[in-house]
Amino acid sequence: MARDQLKVLNALDGAKTQWYHFTAIVIAGMGFFTDAYDLFCISLVTKLLGRIYYHQDGAPKPGSLPPNVASAVNGVALCGTLVGQLFFGWLGDKLGRKRVYGITLIMMVICSVGSGLSIGSSPKAVMATLCFFRFWLGFGIGGDYPLSATIMSEYANKKTRGAFVAAVFAMQGFGILGGGIVAIILSAAFKAAFPAPAYQDNPTASTVPAADYVWRLVLMVGALPAALTYYWRMKMPETARYTALVAKNAKQAASDMSKVLQVEIEEDPEKVVKIAKQTGDEFGLFSRQFLRRHGLHLVGTTSTWFLLDIAFYSQNLFQKDIFSAIGWIPPAKTMNALQEVFRIARAQTLIALCSTVPGYWFTVALIDIMGRFAIQLMGFFFMTVFMFALAFPYNHWTHKENRIGFVIMYSLTFFFANFGPNATTFVIPAEIFPARLRSTCHGISAAAGKAGAIIGAFGFLYAAQSKDPTKTDAGYPTGIGVKNSLIVLGCINALGMILTLLVPESKGKSLEEISQENEDENQGVES
Repeated sequence: MARDQLKVLNALDGAKTQWYHFTAIVIAGMGFFTDAYDLFCISLVTKLLGRIYYHQDGAPKPGSLPPNVASAVNGVALCGTLVGQLFFGWLGDKLGRKRVYGITLIMMVICSVGSGLSIGSSPKAVMATLCFFRFWLGFGIGGDYPLSATIMSEYANKKTRGAFVAAVFAMQGFGILGGGIVAIILSAAFKAAFPAPAYQDNPTASTVPAADYVWRLVLMVGALPAALTYYWRMKMPETARYTALVAKNAKQAASDMSKVLQVEIEEDPEKVVKIAKQTGDEFGLFSRQFLRRHGLHLVGTTSTWFLLDIAFYSQNLFQKDIFSAIGWIPPAKTMNALQEVFRIARAQTLIALCSTVPGYWFTVALIDIMGRFAIQLMGFFFMTVFMFALAFPYNHWTHKENRIGFVIMYSLTFFFANFGPNATTFVIPAEIFPARLRSTCHGISAAAGKAGAIIGAFGFLYAAQSKDPTKTDAGYPTGIGVKNSLIVLGCINALGMILTLLVPESKGKSLEEISQENEDENQGVES
């Protein structure tokens, strides 16, 4: 039997797009700007860290991070993010979205600054300090995923909810872009102030002492956007859906949303009393009822996000390796340390500007027209096509005259990742689960994604190494090469396309209709 919907929830579902919607997008989105900046800026400075802390006199190539150190520096924040997504996702359902929301920002600010201040008497000590702060930075970032998605979906109206949640996630594109721009500005400024010869001309002088400030400043700038939005996050009221459906205080929910929507909402006293008296016998995450109603949905959201992030993070974190392999970035020995940072940042910024950012906003524009399912299916399909198009004729793309073509094709895989599953895997879990489990289930789905990211980040480091032992990076065993790595990623995308069939369409429906919360809890349960 269907339940009557509360007036406050009907008011939210039917609300016209108002200023508070855009305010919520900016407040939640700036957290995501910071998340992306902090997670991806490390890939801009890892080469510099190798030159500064692992230089070897007489070596033909500049110093590079040993495999275990590179894995730790690149992957430790992702490990922290995975744990944070599970913990804060659960906490957001237990304590409320707002009460937990500020904690994540404070952690991000403190740990961004701490990362830049990493010190030690030896390279090992510096890397250990850096990894410590980046783990806890990731932990804070992890909390932002389920909380931002859940808050935005619960504030939005049903007509444009997909666009609003996707717009929060789209700030990730600006975060990646921002990281590249900051690295370009800092490396260019220090390069002009401290001229240095190329490594092949003078190995020791090619890395000026002032270069040590560059990577620290790049990491610390990530604290600024998070710090600037803290006050506004704390002023946001708790979402009406949490207050009414989880905290069982429909009267307070109506009062809060009356101020936000600037309309008078008077909740039916009978419903208020009825909700307040409801017992806590609603089904939980590990119940048969949840398995029957949402088990396949959770398998769909976790598996697709897992597969997507294997491909997405291996591409993003190791763009610089792919660009070097095809010759888009010159050999390291022909540049000084700051020139290399500048070239890597410029290449990644170009990719972000031309494909990553537009892809996110295509999703924002079309998600409530095409629907989540169609965009995700299409994205995985084209990612598969372009990965294989890069992989099978890989030798063709390495020739100098074909390099621009490679970069265009590579950019298109990013475009369809973002105008595709990278956005929809974030949106869908925030819509299809009950309010009391929404943040938890989003956290589980996101954590599965980060498990994929860790596989992509760690695995690709080794897999993409050349089959020729003389061409591998220092300390690495031979791998399967970039070509075969791209074939594997293409197969992963194809599997993601198949598993998308488990994900339901949520376009144009209220959250309670999608999650079946407006039906009796015991409906369909065996007596």
